[in-house]
Amino acid sequence: MATFTKLPSLLILLSFLSVAYSGSIGINYGRIANNLPSPSQVVQLLKTQGVNRVKLYDTDSTVLTALSGSNISVTVALPNEQLSDAASKQSFTDSWTQSNILPYYPKTLIESIAVGNEVFVDPKNTTPFLVPAMKNVYSSLVKYGIASSITVSSPLALTALQNSYPSSSGSFKTDLIEPVMKPMLSFLKQTGSSLMVNIYPFFAYAADTDTISLDYALFRDNKGVTDPNNGLVYKSLFEAQVDAVYAAMKALNFDDVPIEITETGWPSKGDENEAGASADNAAAYNGNLVRKVLTGRGTPLKPNEPLNVYLFALFNENQKPGPISERNYGLFYPNQQKVYDIPLTKEGLNSGSTVNNGSKSQVVNTQSPSPSPSPPLVNASDVETSKVVNTWCVANEKAPRKKLQAALDYACGEGGADCHPIQPGATCYNPASLVAHASYAFNSYYQKKARGTGTCDFNGAAYLVTQHPKYGSCKFPTGY
Repeated sequence: MATFTKLPSLLILLSFLSVAYSGSIGINYGRIANNLPSPSQVVQLLKTQGVNRVKLYDTDSTVLTALSGSNISVTVALPNEQLSDAASKQSFTDSWTQSNILPYYPKTLIESIAVGNEVFVDPKNTTPFLVPAMKNVYSSLVKYGIASSITVSSPLALTALQNSYPSSSGSFKTDLIEPVMKPMLSFLKQTGSSLMVNIYPFFAYAADTDTISLDYALFRDNKGVTDPNNGLVYKSLFEAQVDAVYAAMKALNFDDVPIEITETGWPSKGDENEAGASADNAAAYNGNLVRKVLTGRGTPLKPNEPLNVYLFALFNENQKPGPISERNYGLFYPNQQKVYDIPLTKEGLNSGSTVNNGSKSQVVNTQSPSPSPSPPLVNASDVETSKVVNTWCVANEKAPRKKLQAALDYACGEGGADCHPIQPGATCYNPASLVAHASYAFNSYYQKKARGTGTCDFNGAAYLVTQHPKYGSCKFPTGY
């Protein structure tokens, strides 16, 4: 077993100075889908958007190879199902490191290894293996001379807390403290690593809309919530949840271990019982969070501690199980079209973009590069840039023709869409294809329904875009 050594003091100081005035924004790149672009296309998309940190859920060779030479920092993962082997055998983590880290590093800028993910809620009860596995992974990094450059941690779900309100009373579940949390935090402190935490204010809001205001959940202007124990005023649920974790760590005398938010996000669509799931709210949450992180403001309890955050997620992933929201956390559709438009960099913020602070309108940077490629039926040269982000509904070209035709018939008939422009000889008849006509009809129906939640679905035959569809002389309506 290797001796744990702190990163050199100078390195830590320089690292601190480099981020002392702002945090960082990264994105989770999940791949539970069958329609995603190739890893090389994804890397180009990340670079186009100015994203320089990405978190993976495995060590896929194709992805790590695509990231080589990109200057994008990468967090990789050792999955839960390998924790038992990693905990019991140093030879396993040696082999894992040889196969999954050494062939790619340093050309691929692997900066961290997430050992497991939300292990405490894993139904296979892998919790006892977590800390031993983390120690063995670190020892393997020491063995191969790269422990000073790659940190080791493990993302926790917020359910690891026994109490989270008020924030100052934050505490870990009692059955986790001695066997897991104390040894884990001791390990993180000794090795100069951060505690990884996944935080989703959406879950708390959706479960308690009577008590939690939407403005408080979305970083919008609100009167705030005062912690009765210390008088700190919280203007967002996110900050309150982060500080509850800090308080839980302080209760164990580990308040000097930094926190990294390895997942947070808001779904753009959800089931009827998932209150608040919408593209407007997702844009507000993520856009306002990005602004907070990149302008250098910490939390009320740790105002000078930069926030380092990974948004969840890069794409909508169509094969994720569970409610509709699980498949709609992406910032991008699989065709690389934005689900909604928010700045992801300081440059985007400094250009004058504002996102949803007090109202549902969003002003975006009209100079930002448009995502590519555009959705079906929309040529890049035909996309009109709009200062106020609107949404339009278009047909899913991958939907079965029978489903598209049935949805088109409904929209033009019972649905009340204005389908006159797609009749022979009318302005939007050409191109005379089922997908083109369905797109026009779906959008007409969606706009007539005031762009209400669930009015652009048609049983999976349609989806939303944020760039104005246009082809030839045909222009899709925006509102009626």
